[in-house]
Amino acid sequence: MIAKRAWAGMTLGAAALLASLVYSSLAQPRAQAQEEMKPSLEGGLGWINVGGPIHMDDLRGKIVLLDFWTYCCINCHHILPDLARLEAKYPDELVVIGVHTAKFPAERETENIRKKVAEFRIKHPVVNDANQVIWNRFGVQSWPTLVLLDATGKYVGYVSGEGNYDVLDKVIGKLAEKHKKAGELSDAKLVFQPESDRPSGGPLLYPGKVLADTPGNRLFVADTGHNRIVVLDLEGKAIATYGTGEEGLSDGKYGEAKFNRPQGMALVGETLYVADTENHAIRAIDLTTKSVKTVAGNGEQSNRREGGGPGTATGLNSPWDVLLIPGTDTLAVAMAGPHQIWKYDIKTEEVSVWAGNGRENIADGPVQSAEFAQPSGLATDGKYLFVADSEVSGVRSIGLAGDNKDKVDRIAGVGLFGFGDVDGIGKEVRLQHCLGLAYADGKLYIADTYNNKIKVSDPKTKSVQTFVGAVKPGLSDTPPRFDEPGGLSVGGKILYVADTNNHRIRAIDLATKEVTTLALAGLEAPKLKPRKPSFANPTEATLPLAKLKPGKSLKVSITLPIPEGFKLGPEAPVVYLAETPGAEDALKGEVTTSGGRIEPAKSEFSLDLPLTEELEVGKTLTLKLSVGALVCKQGGSEGLCIPKSYVWTVPVEFAEDGEETVTISPAK
Repeated sequence: MIAKRAWAGMTLGAAALLASLVYSSLAQPRAQAQEEMKPSLEGGLGWINVGGPIHMDDLRGKIVLLDFWTYCCINCHHILPDLARLEAKYPDELVVIGVHTAKFPAERETENIRKKVAEFRIKHPVVNDANQVIWNRFGVQSWPTLVLLDATGKYVGYVSGEGNYDVLDKVIGKLAEKHKKAGELSDAKLVFQPESDRPSGGPLLYPGKVLADTPGNRLFVADTGHNRIVVLDLEGKAIATYGTGEEGLSDGKYGEAKFNRPQGMALVGETLYVADTENHAIRAIDLTTKSVKTVAGNGEQSNRREGGGPGTATGLNSPWDVLLIPGTDTLAVAMAGPHQIWKYDIKTEEVSVWAGNGRENIADGPVQSAEFAQPSGLATDGKYLFVADSEVSGVRSIGLAGDNKDKVDRIAGVGLFGFGDVDGIGKEVRLQHCLGLAYADGKLYIADTYNNKIKVSDPKTKSVQTFVGAVKPGLSDTPPRFDEPGGLSVGGKILYVADTNNHRIRAIDLATKEVTTLALAGLEAPKLKPRKPSFANPTEATLPLAKLKPGKSLKVSITLPIPEGFKLGPEAPVVYLAETPGAEDALKGEVTTSGGRIEPAKSEFSLDLPLTEELEVGKTLTLKLSVGALVCKQGGSEGLCIPKSYVWTVPVEFAEDGEETVTISPAK
């Protein structure tokens, strides 16, 4: 958990919070008395996953949970599954609002937040609280903090840190019962417009790490947003992909296995080890048999900070990178969640804590007492293991041999809130949330992620200088521009870069500093199984008989009845499903199984539904057309949207004197 001025453990523990009745299960306001608290979402600089700002008055009748977070924070990542569980359990009673209050300067930009909201697959509304207006209003002091408001808009309390699902579930459940009895709950179903639901379009989506294999002419890419591992040749031609693209944890052949936001990779012989971050697991890909198996972790996040055990029987916590320690059969694991470096023994298949006491900070010395802060990248020169220690914006080293064995030192980094963009030596250096490292020919290359730069260090002198890039994000080779690069790997004289927010792999000539963007060939985004759309609480109607001329398709013209005071949601598509009850094979294509989408959304549109065969005069069938749209309030709270569904049943007869089109234009 990140405190504003210091780091702390799990404060406000769950046991203490459960000591009394519902309202006192959560801590009370720090900044002011409860009766003085005036909950408000005013002061944000931009909204994400919604069409516009949301005001507290528009959420009356809903229990509201405010999630104060910042996207660099691993603890904030860890509570996202808890929030999703609560949203699923209380779909009609609870609304979660993310309040993004930045730690780093780069995190204050709405577009940067938007990309991370999409990458982390956050479905609820998020407001950019760049100036800490909402943060200060609620007296928040650490990330993550969850503030609960009841259905009448009154402040209930707050809880900080991870692992508070049970507390929140208990309190929300009690509040829902209370409000239901009092008739204070609204039955309006609210739907938002998640960035992650938009088609990605490109072959890569937020690639996190990259690994070059020069002897094998291969480039391995953690296609993080697509939940898969991609194998290319060094020129960018696709060789293979591992993972279906669907989020999950399952082993098997390359086309069956599932990953969840994989990151770092290590090649040992013909086995590629993968840090499967959101699955809290290490996976092994046999490149010969093209199969995947889990070798450590069990899919559940563990809070373990000491000891170890058999690989698949021992829980892990957000492994972010893996690297083979030279001359051994041991992988070093950057375990971002507990702020430690672990080891995985390939022969014994056991994992264990190696370095870091689990306290989130920066401290050198013996591995047992040293402190790290969200380690996220690894590299080695054979004598030292180098660590990208992201939350202290530092680069650390662990001795592998001689007098320095098992001793932790640093090349750069001064503390949790010591960051910036300053070249220099040792304590002069300032980085901003560095995520990746690569070593070659006496030089250590650093992905200075939030500074959008690649920097180079001499580990012996502890000097750090800008190599290529500029603070302003962009996508260009000349001049070189990057957007939050997260992974590095050297192959020959080329430094490969996983340019995460640009969804690209970049190549830098180490001699000339010339940057090129790898042209990918034969690689496409994963084709996920289409899902049949659902239509909640539809308005149903049976229309009069429609006479149509025979043809090879059914043509339908539709005008949606948008309620007064609302407008069609500008970002969400209109979805539809066409069926012919009693004649299931009459229509062909996916319109009968997964439906279709109208993008951009329109209130008036036409469909041309293909028939499997031209029907003769006198033939009849029934057309069942289901249509769903998102409508949003006009005026002050344009971000507040509700789903509207319609199901029209139309008997159709084919006749010579029939019309060309079925017209559906019901009253509003």
